[in-house]
Amino acid sequence: MSVINVGQAAVLGVVEGLTEFLPVSSTGHLKIAEGLMSIPVDDDAVVGFSAVIQVGAIAAVLLYFFKDIVRICAAWGRGLVHKEERYHHDYKFAWWVIYATIPIVIVGLAAKPLIEGPLASLWVVAASLIVGSGVMWAADQMGRHKRGEDDTTFKDAMLVGGSQILALLFPGFSRSGATMSTALILDLDRVAATRLSFFLGIPALTGAGLYELKDALGTGVGAAPLAVGTGVSFVVAYASIAWLLKYVAKHSFNAFVVYRIIVGVLLLGLLATGGLSS
Repeated sequence: MSVINVGQAAVLGVVEGLTEFLPVSSTGHLKIAEGLMSIPVDDDAVVGFSAVIQVGAIAAVLLYFFKDIVRICAAWGRGLVHKEERYHHDYKFAWWVIYATIPIVIVGLAAKPLIEGPLASLWVVAASLIVGSGVMWAADQMGRHKRGEDDTTFKDAMLVGGSQILALLFPGFSRSGATMSTALILDLDRVAATRLSFFLGIPALTGAGLYELKDALGTGVGAAPLAVGTGVSFVVAYASIAWLLKYVAKHSFNAFVVYRIIVGVLLLGLLATGGLSS
């Protein structure tokens, strides 16, 4: 019997799609949703399922930014062949994304037992939601929002890409929240910070989903829940990407900060009173 049924998979797909690219922590929300539905959050199959349905959200990014991705990949390919093309920003940006993904891959493989064990606790999620809110608020206040996407550098990509490790180790911190906050501290504007977060998330999240696929298929989650969860995640994520890019063009991240604090405090209350198991 599957540890996740089709109905639960659909709910988790909605949660993943809504929260993967918003700076509120998709991992944290998935763990909360799983806990509320009495799904064992530390089960290998559940961990694998959560990683695989992220691929649906990543597919939404690939479709939404398809023209940009094709342009960047084409520039990278031309640069590999023609030396004069290597001065093009898109060629350099492609390499920056590759380099910036290496740290999270190394840490993810080395710290896998911790990530799927003690650090998977809902206590960690609650604390990370609250602490990450403070970081996000401070970054939004500190940033001067004066640099656009074309102004990004190798240093920006490495620092922003490396910040994904915070969310990897502390579910609840939020990959999007960590990357966007770092980009804001580096004085990128909110739209540039958000787009950079999207591009840097593509290889990391796709790799995680493919790596975990064997656990999801082989230890208790059937093909139907996986298909439903991934499909729902794709549709909802596409809509959330479109909304977020319009939102950050005119608003600060304060609404996300307040929301995260509320969720973190409520989660601490549920854990302390026994209303939810860690």
